[in-house]
Amino acid sequence: MMRAWPVIATMLLALGGLSAVAGYEMAPPRGAQWHEIAWPFPRDGWPAGRAFRCGAAECGTDVEVYARPKLGFCNCDSGVADDDEVDRVADVDMISPRFVALRAGEVVEVADMHGRIRAYDLDGKRTAIGIAVSHRCDLMAVAARGGGDAARVQQATLKFLEGREIRTWMAAAMEGR
Repeated sequence: MMRAWPVIATMLLALGGLSAVAGYEMAPPRGAQWHEIAWPFPRDGWPAGRAFRCGAAECGTDVEVYARPKLGFCNCDSGVADDDEVDRVADVDMISPRFVALRAGEVVEVADMHGRIRAYDLDGKRTAIGIAVSHRCDLMAVAARGGGDAARVQQATLKFLEGREIRTWMAAAMEGR
């Protein structure tokens, strides 16, 4: 029995090590780590919003998201009606005055608000995403920028906007009258 003890202990350690490796491999990937940053744009007719950043290691590419309410700035009857409106109101022009739509926009829902989303090329290397959603007569403008693939930047942005904290803030900001 005394001779079997080292063999049993070694087997238990090996089994424990294999279990730990299997558990690590089976664990879901770590969620993206978004960090709030200072609002990077100069003052204009609207209050500053909130800005967030996620690095390439967590989001697959560097992404920054800028969101702010524009109270009383939306068509009360039709909301965000078309891509031209997204081009005008989503604050993509604050990222770069030269942006070119990559394709027609799509209908989107963010924080229980309906509107449109559209992807833009900034300079062949950077991508921007413009989102305009409305609640009653108020607008939430969201612009995002990132390197490379527009689909990846859009996916990371929408995933971020699904988070409880940002959804809660957006709802509160839209009720801020």
